[in-house]
Amino acid sequence: MRRDGVWRGALVLGNVKILEVRQETDVVVCRVEPPRRRGPRCGRCGKVCPWYDPARGPRRWRALDVGCRRAWVEAEVGRVSCPEHGVVVEGVPWAWHGSGFTRSFEEQVAWLAMECSKTAVGNLMRISWRSVGNILERVARRLVKPRQMFANLRRIGIDEISYRRGQRYLVVVIDHDTGRLVWAADGRDSATVGRFFRLLGPRRCRRITEVSADGATWITGQVRRHCPQAVIALDPFHAVQWATNAVDQVRREVWNQARHAGHRGLARAIKRSRWALTKNAEDLTPKQEERLAWIEEVNQPLFRAHLLKEHLRLVFQLPFEEALDLLVEWVEWALYSEIEPFEKLGLTIVNHIEAIVITLERHLSNAIVEALNTRIRLLTRRAFGFHSAAPLIALATLSFGGQRPALPGRTV
Repeated sequence: MRRDGVWRGALVLGNVKILEVRQETDVVVCRVEPPRRRGPRCGRCGKVCPWYDPARGPRRWRALDVGCRRAWVEAEVGRVSCPEHGVVVEGVPWAWHGSGFTRSFEEQVAWLAMECSKTAVGNLMRISWRSVGNILERVARRLVKPRQMFANLRRIGIDEISYRRGQRYLVVVIDHDTGRLVWAADGRDSATVGRFFRLLGPRRCRRITEVSADGATWITGQVRRHCPQAVIALDPFHAVQWATNAVDQVRREVWNQARHAGHRGLARAIKRSRWALTKNAEDLTPKQEERLAWIEEVNQPLFRAHLLKEHLRLVFQLPFEEALDLLVEWVEWALYSEIEPFEKLGLTIVNHIEAIVITLERHLSNAIVEALNTRIRLLTRRAFGFHSAAPLIALATLSFGGQRPALPGRTV
């Protein structure tokens, strides 16, 4: 093998002419000449364009290390006049437009960012974490094709996830049939959800048949507007979460009553009974079961609140016909329970009764979305240091969107 072929393979440069390879202190510099058989090309669209001005000196791109030494690719490139994009830097086959790194370098950084901690990526590749974020965005724009991501969408789940303090949220959309992350964006309002459906387009929106969500009006309103033919299912997790929150509200009210009446021992015991009241009945420890039996003796309204929560859980576990009967009984029980939080919850359930019936009939839930949210939360730990949500969205899309980059020189 000739020496030029060795360097082209080591630096993953493709079919370029190598003019010189030299060593400068602790780095290796490979000077190359871009292929210009038909003329220079626009760095954005790749079309052949006339020159605007010649090169004013060599440019450098960081390449994969050669052994323990950093490597740079050096070339003289000028600017071209593109009819579509104006005056831009000439395109080169080894790097994307606007990047100071070679494509193989960026693909390796993106792969490492999905598998390793940010400290490991920075130390191994010898770049800053901010550079990693910029690289992730470029790789995601290169690999993630909306037309492919939105193909064959029929059943989707929509949810939000907090990724930073200060009420910073992402809206995520997943495909129930494949479990892939389809789309994510910074925000938590109807405008953000509307962006997804406008990007999806009217034709694809008409193909959506089922949507699962948490019952938030800023989600369901946009679904009904853009996909009127789709049925909306209420996620069972959120319905049970509403009941759990109602139980905890009743517990706090009982605790305050006991505290204000001077019953310190009773107040302390009620305060420590949270897990016994809110945990699933089958997961209680023997000590928590004893605490629950004690609550049944000392405060019936609080114990009935716990029973209401457990019966609502049971609704989503029974066969369809039995679940419907129990749901009707539960709504009547809640509305006439004389427990204010559950009276309000009963009205909320009535307002979402159509979505709940669809959930019971089609067994559609946001379980896949919640599982994906948990995995995205793990990514947020690596994303500390990113100054916007865009790198985190790029990292999540590459990790869970089915478009994972491959290591240079290897197939996916």
